[in-house]
Amino acid sequence: MTLREKTSQLLDRRDVRNFILGVILFNAVLLGFETSKTVMDSWGWLIHVLDAVCLAIFVAEILAKLFAYRLSFFRSGWNNFDFVIVGISLVPGTGGLSVLRALRILRLLRVISVAPSLRRVVEGFITALPGMGSVFVLMGLIFYIGSVMATKLFGDAFPDWFGTLGLSAYSLFQIMTLESWSMGIVRPVMEIYPYAWAFFVPFIMVTTFAVVNLLVGLIVNSMQDAHHVEDTEKTDAYRDEVMMRLDAIEVMLKDERSKKQ
Repeated sequence: MTLREKTSQLLDRRDVRNFILGVILFNAVLLGFETSKTVMDSWGWLIHVLDAVCLAIFVAEILAKLFAYRLSFFRSGWNNFDFVIVGISLVPGTGGLSVLRALRILRLLRVISVAPSLRRVVEGFITALPGMGSVFVLMGLIFYIGSVMATKLFGDAFPDWFGTLGLSAYSLFQIMTLESWSMGIVRPVMEIYPYAWAFFVPFIMVTTFAVVNLLVGLIVNSMQDAHHVEDTEKTDAYRDEVMMRLDAIEVMLKDERSKKQ
């Protein structure tokens, strides 16, 4: 067995993956401590050292994967994701790039690539994106129509909420999320426009209870399909293993018969 094959097997081991997962979570805790001035004043030097150790482990993992898989490493979207996250962490956080220091917390997202269950959730979400695109277009049309109508109907009396197309869109988005929509916006509007409910109630029915639930349904269906594919792969793998064992038993029986003859 070559060194590349040994490295590949080592990276695929469950205990190695669990170790990397533990380092990711530990590093996330360290980055949280960095936000505390009290902790940094007392233990800042130790936190920086431990953070550098965690980063060194991540870099070593990436280098080991590059050595084991070579160019095939970049054929996996999750490997590319890990590569970008670790690369951002290596950029010096000084000068104009100081904002990148805040992006170090993105290392926690590597939990997704390490944990198979989280990976399935993200893959199901990505699979649902094409269907969600059509729903977003529909949502955009509804918001545009509603914003134009709200600006023309309520803009003069309530310029802070509906004075422009953008303000109307934001106010309607707040109404869609049901955040203080009744007492905060609709009831004050109804004091001047008593029949305003005829606009807001259908808008809520269409956006909040219809379109948003349609998005949820698409995501749930995609995740169910992902689980179904995984179950099918496991079943096929189990069937292949059983067939291999049966073939091995058949060969052994033939050998025994030939010996007896």
